[in-house]
Amino acid sequence: MSKGRLRQTLSNWANNEDQHARDLQEEYADAGVTPIAEAPDRELLRLRGTLRTVTLRPRGGVPALEAELFDGTDVVTVVWLGRRRIAGITPGRSLQVQGRIGRHDGMRTIYNPRYELIP
Repeated sequence: MSKGRLRQTLSNWANNEDQHARDLQEEYADAGVTPIAEAPDRELLRLRGTLRTVTLRPRGGVPALEAELFDGTDVVTVVWLGRRRIAGITPGRSLQVQGRIGRHDGMRTIYNPRYELIP
């Protein structure tokens, strides 16, 4: 692949990612929830987004299901302690969560949130 074609391919990929983020922002703006980028720490709030990743990552010997929730503005990590899996919690699934954002290892995280699967 020539340098020009590689640059064009990367540019197209970046534009698609930007468009996807804008689409998510529009979709979740109408839901009456707080955008993740504007969500304050330690306050009870509702967030809505799409799960990017779902990983089993034990914490202190306890199973923990960890997921990245993305709404087009930012990402927050959602962790369910004591769970190896939850039916319906899969990458690409839309989800609404309620909880408080804290910081763990520099990452914005919500532990054991209430959640609702969005069809």
